[in-house]
Amino acid sequence: MAPAKTIALFPEASYGAALNCVGIAQELRGLGHRPVFICHPGFSGVFAEYGFAEYQLTDTDAAPTDWNDFIERHQDAFRQAPLAQLDSYVGPTWEAIVDTAMRVEEPLRQLLGRLKPDAIVLDNVVMFPAIANAGVPWIRVVSCAETEIPDENVPPYLSGCGVDARAAWSNFAVRYEKTVAPAHKRFTGFLAECGLKAPASPNFLDPSPWLNLLLAPAIIRHERRQKLDPATFVFLDGCVRHEAPYTPPRFASHNEAPLVLTSFGSLGAMDVTMMKRMIGVFATLPYRFLVNAGHWREEYREVPDNVFIDSWFPQPSVVEQASLFIHHGGNNSFCEALYYGVPSLIMPYCWDGHDNAARAAETAVGQRLGRYDWSDADLAAAIEGLLGDEAMHVRLKSNAATMHKAAGATQAAEEIARVASDAVAAARASV
Repeated sequence: MAPAKTIALFPEASYGAALNCVGIAQELRGLGHRPVFICHPGFSGVFAEYGFAEYQLTDTDAAPTDWNDFIERHQDAFRQAPLAQLDSYVGPTWEAIVDTAMRVEEPLRQLLGRLKPDAIVLDNVVMFPAIANAGVPWIRVVSCAETEIPDENVPPYLSGCGVDARAAWSNFAVRYEKTVAPAHKRFTGFLAECGLKAPASPNFLDPSPWLNLLLAPAIIRHERRQKLDPATFVFLDGCVRHEAPYTPPRFASHNEAPLVLTSFGSLGAMDVTMMKRMIGVFATLPYRFLVNAGHWREEYREVPDNVFIDSWFPQPSVVEQASLFIHHGGNNSFCEALYYGVPSLIMPYCWDGHDNAARAAETAVGQRLGRYDWSDADLAAAIEGLLGDEAMHVRLKSNAATMHKAAGATQAAEEIARVASDAVAAARASV
């Protein structure tokens, strides 16, 4: 057996990326390697809960970005279409991301010097110079929608455009590049100070020369004009973590009815008013509903008999038992739904949720519903329609079997371990 390798995983400050990396780390550990996590402030304990060593980054010059506060200050943008969100949300978000990369550069460099990993897994949308200059291979994980890697046949990143809406692609792409130009200019200067060349605008991260892992199951994958090199690009059919088993609670009614999970992520749950409006519709339907309320659980005083609300669920274990998943289009949630053969009702509010909502509808694995512009009848009809679509359920269950067989998390771990082992062998041969 080859010696164990130390693999440092560095996900962005979001639970989707963090938990996607947990799934990979679980498989790396199963292969006998030593995965460790580098985590942003606010994520302490997330990885330790799964039994992994974690190393907290501390900012040197200023307080870290509080993403809960950031989202709360930009909530009004979530009522806008993707094009309007460019100025109100996307631009400010890229500025905050660049700020984070600049602030953590020195502590990250020092931490990597102490850890001395054999490889670094970067699940992020921006390059950190300390990683590029660490002297070991780095692996890029694209746990957002596939649109993050551009192609002539793929709709623009964050646009929410479908493949048949090409007339809107160019306008969005031009506006997007103009919007992110100030952040990209700052980032270019920062990289130059660190001895690195910046990615071409509007990109903030180039592909890794060693390995790129894309979380894009075949059932929703785009047909690209320019095929990605299979030597350095690997598509994963799911990358689901192992979670504790979950037993649904006993409800006051409808205990034999289909189970529906509703979760809009750790940040989307803050819109309590909208969630209460949805719960009002749930109360009229003959199904069971689990609702993830995040930090706002105590805001819900009166709960219908067929609804159970909690601050957190072991999501994969719940999705496996659900008949429908209502979510925001986060790629992690979307892929979990596909992995377990469950249709998605996607109500996006930002970032790649728009892209996944469009893709769910055009590939017939779910439905897109505006987060705010729906009537009670619209929401009820969408839920009933997806639960009653037998053809969709059969197709999704068949696809789930294919995804389970593909074992995306295992494949990811094996590819990462291969890169790390090859690099160690090459280093020894050069001595």
